[in-house]
Amino acid sequence: MSDDLRDLYQEVILDHAKNPRNYGAPENGGEGQCRHARGNNPLCGDRLTLHVTVADGVVRDARFEGDGCAISMASASLMTEAVKGRPEAEVRDLFHRFHELMTIEDSEADPDALDKLAVFSGVREFPVRVKCATLAWHTLIAALDGDDDATTEA
Repeated sequence: MSDDLRDLYQEVILDHAKNPRNYGAPENGGEGQCRHARGNNPLCGDRLTLHVTVADGVVRDARFEGDGCAISMASASLMTEAVKGRPEAEVRDLFHRFHELMTIEDSEADPDALDKLAVFSGVREFPVRVKCATLAWHTLIAALDGDDDATTEA
């Protein structure tokens, strides 16, 4: 990865960490069923609550509350933007592609296919930070599955 691209990715992550999108509780009266899950990364201290509203098999809204490191907050922010308006099956596929990018060294996942989420491609170089980047995603899947809690520890 070039230094210019690495700098751009760092800027995007810092922007989403300082100014997270979709931060806060969902508004009452929205369309669909709102599901919730709490996520915890004991290694870094990241904690978040994810709220995802699903109607007719489509994620209509995704919001989060909590606090954590810059990577964790940026990942939650970018994830909520990425999943809105997508069918649940597509969201699950996106989770798998993102998780593969984060966890498999010789991943064949195409970062360009992940759009803005590609900014996390360099995180894999720092194994301790992978859990920070994937916490929101594991919490999203927990919420979709009707589980109350998610953790980065298996």
